[in-house]
Amino acid sequence: MDYSIGDRLKLEIVDLSNEGMGVGKHNGFTFFVEGCTLGDKVLAEIIKLKKNYGLGRTIEILEKSPYRVESKCIHSDKCDGCELHNLKYDKQLELKRNIVKNSLERIGKIGDVAVRDTIGMEYPYRYRNKGEFKVGPNNEIGYFKRGTHEIYPVESSIIQKEATDKVIGLMKNFMKKYKVEGYDRKTRRGTIRNIVVRTSRENKVMVIVVTKGEELPHKKELIDILTSEPNLDVVSIYQNINPKDTSVVLGLKDIKLYGEDRLIDYIGEYKFLISPKSFFQVNHIQTKVLYDKVVEYLNLKGHETVADLYCGIGTISIYISKYARKVYGVEVVKEAIEDAKENLKLNQIDNVEFILGKSEEILPKLNNKGIRFDAIVVDPPRSGLDRGLIDAIIEANPEKIVYVSCNPSTLARDLGYLVEEGYKAVEVQPVDMFPHTMHIECVIGMQRKDT
Repeated sequence: MDYSIGDRLKLEIVDLSNEGMGVGKHNGFTFFVEGCTLGDKVLAEIIKLKKNYGLGRTIEILEKSPYRVESKCIHSDKCDGCELHNLKYDKQLELKRNIVKNSLERIGKIGDVAVRDTIGMEYPYRYRNKGEFKVGPNNEIGYFKRGTHEIYPVESSIIQKEATDKVIGLMKNFMKKYKVEGYDRKTRRGTIRNIVVRTSRENKVMVIVVTKGEELPHKKELIDILTSEPNLDVVSIYQNINPKDTSVVLGLKDIKLYGEDRLIDYIGEYKFLISPKSFFQVNHIQTKVLYDKVVEYLNLKGHETVADLYCGIGTISIYISKYARKVYGVEVVKEAIEDAKENLKLNQIDNVEFILGKSEEILPKLNNKGIRFDAIVVDPPRSGLDRGLIDAIIEANPEKIVYVSCNPSTLARDLGYLVEEGYKAVEVQPVDMFPHTMHIECVIGMQRKDT
């Protein structure tokens, strides 16, 4: 059947894409539709056609899904930041488990692994300890609309901490009162381009104001506004300079304007120093759930040597240290390794060694030194493991591998390689680190097939 732009079709939404768009079929042809959720029956208008699929937008919801709920977000009608805000939470958890299971079967050709039910949150709101906001002309502070550089202003978010909402409100007032311009991405003019807000478990706040150049007018007034607000404990303010017109939020240069050099945060019993650029999991409660599962899958007895690859500021290395004889953490980002070493001192730990470098280069060197690893933990970026690192892991021949992943597709690809090389995926535990979004975190326990 031929279709044209502007055609209207009745569709039943039978699935959601990885971007949170509704998936419906019409005479066997697939359409991805915005403005709907799983189980809806909609009237959709075609807005784009490709060879194998089409894109549409919802004109009318003809029959509401039994899984649909009223969104708690005041921006739900326009903002697409939380793709699942109107889907029942237990259905979100089921959906995410299915995404992981289907990725393993389709991409990794792994069908014999136990994929557990997704571990959700008792209260799946106000969990993000880090908010990143775009700033534009006319006092706009918010998020980019999907696929554009157009900012949708956000006053409050159901997934951000309340302190973050307060900071954004104060920044809007500051910019308006002192006529400090936001950055226009078309003309490349303006001062403030991004605002990052980090909050600790104890609700201490770090604010990072990202500017195009060195100039940031009325710094003293900005500090006064942010630090004098009742019930808001701002302990650190930075200016970060990012002159490059890329999607990267932070530039290389940080200037401390006020307060502490770093924020102190916690995972379980351990403290961690957080710098403006530090990677730290965004959900305090679920991070402990995730790391407890890492400990469970490692099942260490106290005599083992463990490698923690892509270790960041050392969170997993430190969290598992009391169960191992020795832990080696490897990370390519210099500032992260510096923070990791400070975190060792902060927690008075002496059986962890942090090494600066690429994991795919450092692990072979450790192998060549004769260091035998009983277990290896990997927590890579969304792009997954470097193929050279997989070869080095196989060469190291650990009895156990624990893989922490934020991307089911690259996870499935990498597990496929490891299974080919003699490992068995024993169990997969999805953890809902990012409620109301399509993102999902997983922990996977693997063993050598000969053990």
